[in-house]
Amino acid sequence: MARRRKKKSKFQILTIIMAVLMAVITLAGIIVTIIPGLLGE
Repeated sequence: MARRRKKKSKFQILTIIMAVLMAVITLAGIIVTIIPGLLGE
């Protein structure tokens, strides 16, 4: 394991944030789709 650390570029952080946002939105979409089915709507 080389201990060469690149500076965390803002682009990298932005990419991570975007990935997290996408995951949250996807999860929210799935939940919103499933819950009405569970409630029998």
